[in-house]
Amino acid sequence: MEKTIPLDERIIFALDVDSAVEAEAWVKKLKSHVRFFKVGLQLFIADWWRGIDAVLQNGCKVMVDLKLFDIPETVSLAVDKLKNKGVTFITVHGNDPIVRAAVAAKSGAKVLAVTVLTSFDESDMREMGLKGTIEDLVLMRAKRALALGCDGVVSSGLEAARLRQHLGEKFLVVTPGIRPGKNIDELKNDDQKRIVSAYRAIAEGADHVVVGRPISKASDPIAVVASMQDEIEKALAAKTS
Repeated sequence: MEKTIPLDERIIFALDVDSAVEAEAWVKKLKSHVRFFKVGLQLFIADWWRGIDAVLQNGCKVMVDLKLFDIPETVSLAVDKLKNKGVTFITVHGNDPIVRAAVAAKSGAKVLAVTVLTSFDESDMREMGLKGTIEDLVLMRAKRALALGCDGVVSSGLEAARLRQHLGEKFLVVTPGIRPGKNIDELKNDDQKRIVSAYRAIAEGADHVVVGRPISKASDPIAVVASMQDEIEKALAAKTS
């Protein structure tokens, strides 16, 4: 059964900027169409809580993507601070004790486990001495994270279908590495290696897509948002038809 998620929360816009002032300008520019924003390492280090406040004070939801990885007690305390702030999604990246600590502290927030970064491909796996496929690694990590109580995972759209096939529909899949469908085959030098269109990500099982530069670098950001939302609506319709 498809989750009830408003269209204006399906896209999570990545606030990859250097200040809360810039962040709030983007929130105000997009909030007529987008109500969910991501604060990552760049903005958080630049302006700390002010970047998160820029989203929350405009009545929108925030995903804090710091990929928490530290000793369990430190992760627990960090999650506690974030959930008390009113954050919706918190990302964590690490072994079982780290994930377990994040889950235990989450309360009203949702913890998402990062599976494999979208900038990572199988050539990187081989360099690290890992065998198997990216899909195998993502599935293994997702299965473990859900067993430990995570609300969902961060995964490329390329692995979403397999996650749904093996693990069901009850958890969240948040997909970065989204590019406009019309340009998807032209991005030869993109730093994100495992990329898909918004249509494919949603059709394959993602609940939310994280989008940054395709919107922020566009001459008409709202037009790009509207185009991606059209892709999302078509993907959702195709899944229920």
